[in-house]
Formats: sequence, structure tokens, C-alpha cells
Amino acid sequence: MPDALHDAAPELPHDFNLADYFLFARLREGRAAKVAIITDHERVTYGECAERTARLASRLIAAGVGMEDRVLIALPDVPEFAYAFFAVLHAGAVVTMVNPELPDDDYAYYVDYTRARAIVIDAPLLARIAPALAASRHLRAVFVRGAAATLALPPALAGRVFVLADEIAAGDPACAAAPTSKDDVAVWLFTSGSTGKPKGAVHMHHDFAWNTERYAKQVLRMTEADITCGVPKLFFGYATGTNLMFPFAVGATTVLFPERSTPERLFDVIERHQPTMLTSVPTTIAKMLAADPEGRRKLGSLRVTLSAGEALPEELYTRWKQAYGVEILDGIGSAEMFHIYISNRPGDVTPGSLGKLVPGYQARIVGPDGAELPDGEVGTLHIRGDSAALCYWGAHEQSKQTLRGDWVVTGDQFRRDGEGRFWYAGRADDMLKVGGIWVSPQEVENVLLGHAAVLECVVLGYEEAGLTLPRAVVVVCAGVVTGDALAAELIEHARGKLAHYKAPRRVEFASELPRSDRGKVLRRTLK
Repeated sequence: MPDALHDAAPELPHDFNLADYFLFARLREGRAAKVAIITDHERVTYGECAERTARLASRLIAAGVGMEDRVLIALPDVPEFAYAFFAVLHAGAVVTMVNPELPDDDYAYYVDYTRARAIVIDAPLLARIAPALAASRHLRAVFVRGAAATLALPPALAGRVFVLADEIAAGDPACAAAPTSKDDVAVWLFTSGSTGKPKGAVHMHHDFAWNTERYAKQVLRMTEADITCGVPKLFFGYATGTNLMFPFAVGATTVLFPERSTPERLFDVIERHQPTMLTSVPTTIAKMLAADPEGRRKLGSLRVTLSAGEALPEELYTRWKQAYGVEILDGIGSAEMFHIYISNRPGDVTPGSLGKLVPGYQARIVGPDGAELPDGEVGTLHIRGDSAALCYWGAHEQSKQTLRGDWVVTGDQFRRDGEGRFWYAGRADDMLKVGGIWVSPQEVENVLLGHAAVLECVVLGYEEAGLTLPRAVVVVCAGVVTGDALAAELIEHARGKLAHYKAPRRVEFASELPRSDRGKVLRRTLK
């Protein structure tokens, strides 16, 4: 196993608070007047953000939120998300974040699971889930963004609902940071819930700074001149990092918008606000290319695009680079490790590969018997680095299976080449054994995406006469006619580029692929 790559990051002090590291330190650097957040309607400076954060922290404390208490944030991508995120940390409490567009019934689970003392929420969502909040045994305060006075709320919430803007205005701008250490719990990051209800990966204050010093500063080489913009929303740890924590750590600027990240909205945001870094996912990259087939939209402000969440097909990378002249840095991270630990670099991209280890991280590829495999062989990726979670909250057995001492067992199948690049083969439970030979769905999907008719696809297995055979579920581009003729054409396209046994035997068409709230394809649903 190779040693960890050169690590130029500084040591963190014992007394440490993430809100200070990401936000208040910018004031000491003289950046109070620097714009931190841009929306279509306002610009918020670091000084304004810090003041509103301190004010809100004081009101959280006044409402009964103590050190180590959980606070649930369910907000869209608006400046108040940043105030709430940093205020919870400033108060010494623990951030938990959920998608503000979940089905209403899901919030009862999150409120109960986190035992949240407070929730920060939009008024329309409060109107829908107020009964669930009223039933909580632990919730003491509801901070509402927007007009709450006209809402008909259960009597049990009387005296516990506060208007967020009013609380910020009334708060203490001199509220001091809680005396946290780098090893205190700071944030729970929720897993995707692919094997049941999402669980909170429990992270300490230093985890986030540790990765920021290595990935954001050494790999992405972010500076105060950067302007970031994100496809995934801030509740998702991938975006919390790239579109809030990382730009704040270097005095850069983030662009926030609450609407869904449709191709047209993204083109508009990029052309209007001129970001230098776009955080994206393969699905959206494909949709943007389909929406702009001639590559005419103006994305010249971008110096780099990031991709994670799912492996980026080489076909998509090539088309994006040809259309816009912008590199995509594909990488892999997880809730268990907070953020990206393997990534391509600016100026050093190998299409189809996930790149090399981020400085400070170590990896090994392990076979079924637990022995480390040599380069070139496919096995399970184990990753080690000081951003790893402590545990999954309330899931001891699951914690022991995944978090094994210093090592995190990812469940992802990888091979490493002789140059230290990592190549994704799929999840362990997604691999197909066809004719006694392992087949990576990722390889077959990449070939199908090379056909002009295919917008998205997933390759799965099906059983026939006791044998496992590959099938493809395909979403076609706008205007393409589906049917038996196209299915046969796609099968022949795959056979022309793959070993015969790898090509799908069946092709099915769908209007869209089922996805989690973090954008990952729900293969189990298709299975």
C-alpha cells in the first residue's frame, strides 16, 4: 500500500470551532466587505453574514439550544441557510440537514431520529408538517423563514414558533463562539438510504477543516477570486462543501438559488453571475448537453466543473469538454468521509478514471478474503483519512461493518493502475456475473451513452433459465422514437464495442430513472 500523498496542510489547534474557521476568521483577515453570497436579488458580505450568524446563534441559545443539541435545517439554497448553518456551530450545537422538498411524511422520521431541539424551516413547509413537529418530544423551537403569522398551527406549538428574520434582528451581534474543541461533534451527514432509512454519519469539527485543507486548497486550488455555483443543493454534504464551506474557507464567493437545477436555470445563473467553478453530477451534465446540442451557451467564466455522486462516463466528459472547453474533475467522496478523497486534478484529467488520492488519504483494494489486491485487480475500496465519521447514529452494527478502526469500507468496486489512478467498476451488489465472468455495469453504460439516442441508462441483471444476463433501462433524448427497432439497434451498438457477453440482451425504455433526493439512481427500485 503506498504511503499517503504529500500533505501540506497545517495542524489544527485543540480549541477549534468550524464557524470561526469558515466565517469569522475572514473578518480578522480584513474581508468584512468582501461579497460572500450572491443571489439574483442581493449580495451579502462576510461582515453581514458574520453579524447575522452571531445574532441567530444568540437566539438559538435563548430558545434552549445547548452544546451538542441537534438542530435540523430544512431550507432551500438561500442566504438564511448559511446563517443557520454557521449559527448552530457557533452556538456549539450540531447541524443536521435535510432536503426541503421531501415527501411530508419523511420529516417525522428525521425530527424523531435526530431528537432535534430546534428546526429552521420555510413557512410553506411548516404549514404542511406542523402536526409532526407538534408531536415531537424533543423539539423546543421552530424558526420560520417567511410569514408565519397567518398559519393555522397546532396548539402544542404555541410559543415555540419564531420568525427567523425577527430573531436575527433581535439577536446579539457580540455573541461569542461556544468553547468547542476540534474533536467535538459538529455535523451529521445523512447517508443516501440505499439500504433502508438514511442514517446520520457523525462528524467532528476537525473533519471538515481537514478535508478543506487538502481537497479544496491543494487539489481544487481554490482562491478568493473563485465564484462557486452548485447543481446539488446545500443540504447534501457534497454541495455543503463545494458551495458553502470551501468558498468561505478562502474568502471566495458562492452563488445561491433556491429553484431546481434545470439546464435552463443553470445556463441563466452561469451567464448572469459568471462563476468560475460549477459543482455538478453526471445526470445534469447530460441534460445540459442535451439542452444545448450545438454548444452555444456561454460558459466561458468556468475554470473547472466538478462531478461526483456517480461515476462520470467518459463519453459525457468528452462531449462536455468539446462543447465548452472546460475540464470536469470527476471524484468520489461519501457521507462517511465528508467529501472527496479521490479526484482528478486541474490539468491532469484521465477521462473514465476517478483520478488519484487526495493528499493525506490512503486507500487499499481488498478481495473477498480480506487480503489486499495488487494493482490492476478489482476489489472493494477501503479508504483512510482524518475526515472519517465517528459512527452512524443509532446504528451500532452498521457502524462496525463500515467503520473499521481507521479504515472505512466503501462497498465500491475499484481497480488501481500502476500510476495510482483509480477506476470505478460499480457497487459490490451491482456487479453482474455473466457466464461466470464479472461484468461492470459502468462499462456497459458508458458504451450505450455513446449512442446518439441515449440520454441516460442503467444496466442491471435479470434471470433467465437460471442464468444472470444484462439488461439496460434507457431514457432517450427528446424527439427519439422508442420501440423494438431502437432496442435492437442499441444492443448491436453495444455488441460492436464490447465483449459479446457484456452486451445487454434486453433493452427497456423509461421516461426517467428513479433517483434519491441526492440524485443517485435507485437501482434497487429498477431491480
